Amino acid sequence: MESKIDLRELLEYIDPAQCSYEEWLNVGLALHQEGYPMFIWEEWSADDGERFHEGECAAKWESFGRYTGKLVTGATITQMAKENGWTSKRKLENNEALSFDSMVLATTPEQYQVVDKNWIEESDVHIPKSYPLEQRKQDIVTYLTTLFEPEEYVGYVVNTFALPDGKQSPTMGNYSRTVQQILDGINGTTQLENVFGSFNKEMGAWIRFNPIDGKGVKNDNVTAFRYMLLESDNMSLGKQKAILEQLELPIAAMVFSGGKSIHAIVKVDAYSYEEYRKRVDFIYSIAQKNGFKPDKKNRNPSRLSRMPGVMRDGKPQFLMATNIGKENYKEWEEWIASVNDDLPEPEELDALWDNMPDLAPPLIEGILREGHKMLIAGPSKAGKSFALIQLCISIAEGKPWFGFDCTQGKVLYVNLELDRASCLHRFKDVYEALEQSPTNIGNISIWNLRGKSLPMDQLAPKLIRRAQKRNYKAIIIDPIYKVITGDENSADQMANFCNQFDKVCTELKCAVIYCHHHSKGSQTGKRSMDRASGSGVFARDPDALLDLLELELENMNEDKLQDAPIDTSQCTAWRMEGTLREYPKFKPVDLWFEYPIHKVDTNGFLAMAQFDSPQSKGLDKMNKRKQAIKEKKKEQLVDAFNIAAAENGFNGRADIKRVAEIMEVSEMTVRRYLRETPIFNVDKGELFKVEDC
Repeated sequence: MESKIDLRELLEYIDPAQCSYEEWLNVGLALHQEGYPMFIWEEWSADDGERFHEGECAAKWESFGRYTGKLVTGATITQMAKENGWTSKRKLENNEALSFDSMVLATTPEQYQVVDKNWIEESDVHIPKSYPLEQRKQDIVTYLTTLFEPEEYVGYVVNTFALPDGKQSPTMGNYSRTVQQILDGINGTTQLENVFGSFNKEMGAWIRFNPIDGKGVKNDNVTAFRYMLLESDNMSLGKQKAILEQLELPIAAMVFSGGKSIHAIVKVDAYSYEEYRKRVDFIYSIAQKNGFKPDKKNRNPSRLSRMPGVMRDGKPQFLMATNIGKENYKEWEEWIASVNDDLPEPEELDALWDNMPDLAPPLIEGILREGHKMLIAGPSKAGKSFALIQLCISIAEGKPWFGFDCTQGKVLYVNLELDRASCLHRFKDVYEALEQSPTNIGNISIWNLRGKSLPMDQLAPKLIRRAQKRNYKAIIIDPIYKVITGDENSADQMANFCNQFDKVCTELKCAVIYCHHHSKGSQTGKRSMDRASGSGVFARDPDALLDLLELELENMNEDKLQDAPIDTSQCTAWRMEGTLREYPKFKPVDLWFEYPIHKVDTNGFLAMAQFDSPQSKGLDKMNKRKQAIKEKKKEQLVDAFNIAAAENGFNGRADIKRVAEIMEVSEMTVRRYLRETPIFNVDKGELFKVEDC
């Protein structure tokens, strides 16, 4: 069998009852060509109860060996399945950027089997033997008030016309009356015919389940894409009802057609025709996967459905239920997506106690294991990108990083911030500054995405697709603010964002390392995990958090600064602290950042040096500022005294009021200055120097 796709799965999307004879024959030819056994075709064909004849498939199969017509392959079945809602898994794995709706469609319906179609217990369907007028009126009133607003136009049909083959088909019917007009008519009559006109008792009557504009009955006349019709007449009524109920579809109204089917009016709540089509296709796919064989001619939003309250060839078209299943489409969509999750089953510890699984090997000894996540946080211009480039080189070359041994392997650096040339030059500059021979630069891949970055939920699948089979030990994303989706201060949104890193780790079995900036304001006094900007989820999600905090050299005692082992005018000092999930906390690592690399302070200068705290630094600045203001006041007071004393004949005294005038302040302000600067005394309104006392 050369077909790469299991055609048996695709056959679940193709209803033999809806196939023409030629299509049915082509399915058999395709299965024969691809090497499948005859019974596959026969079992599939048996679903068409009206046309299936025992032995016919076997006879045709015998003749396929002598077939000389156009070659028919499995591609024919693939195309037929696509036309009925099937989507290739490979398309999903290519991971185009998808909205939530289209993502759900792309993953249907393999994950979404709710009903075991081999073990369906049929539901009871009670068809009333009599259908009195009051019940008929109540059914149509309930139907109208459930599906429509009073002012909305509704279309209905009570007459038919004959087709060339003799079959009857509904006319366009009436489409210019509002729901309220119909309800008023029903309430004021004893005969429904007075409201709708004479019914065709053999054919029954129809109604359009979406509101229209009162001008026509085409799709363009639909004013709200609110509902869809789900119907199947290829299975028993009890089976139809059971599947509809077990699927928890948001059914606004369920109507017995008076024939072989139940009409389920399902809420889709689409805002456009395009979205309507997607949601209808999705529901059809789910229904078919779960054993319900929908009539796909009912896709259109202007489609007619059976009207309750009417007799059809002696059987009632009655209202079976309203508002069952989930509340709305969105709620149902979330429910159906969660039913068949791929979560692992709980494990019993006693079964594993004596046979514990191996821990993931270390990637950065004492900090990070392979397949885990690490965040580097720090203020702007801390050299975080250079630190990550150093880490790339350390992993590629199998060399230590800031004193921590690294396992050698391939690494992918995702550059979101620098232009391509600058990024490439940085790698070369760092290699040269480290005096490291580029022996294993083949282990480093660089993905330059500046100007092309996507939100992380869209980037992750593309990243996974490109990185598969490359056997990366680590993927480094620099920086993450370029790919953050949502509000970084929202815990739930950031939890969802961080989950994308988990997907990358899980799918690629490699570590994910990324960097983020500090929040605004002073970081002194904060724990390392509280310094990263945004929600605390950032710091609590990774398995390792490394935080860079600047050691400001101007705060160092000047007599110590001159003993530094490096030119402090050309570098900055940093302290790296770690919060680890898999390893014990390590002693903070002091670093010098001398462009373009960080160097470990191996002689312990930064650890031994005495630093004034930022609080002390701030206090000193404040005291100096106060002292400067005090000195300025003193100068102004002395100048004003000298002028006033000169006007008073240089007798060493000055009138306090005159001093206040010269200083352009009040006398009370001068007296306050005198208390703060006790270089003058006051006697009977005159100032004189203290030494003259």
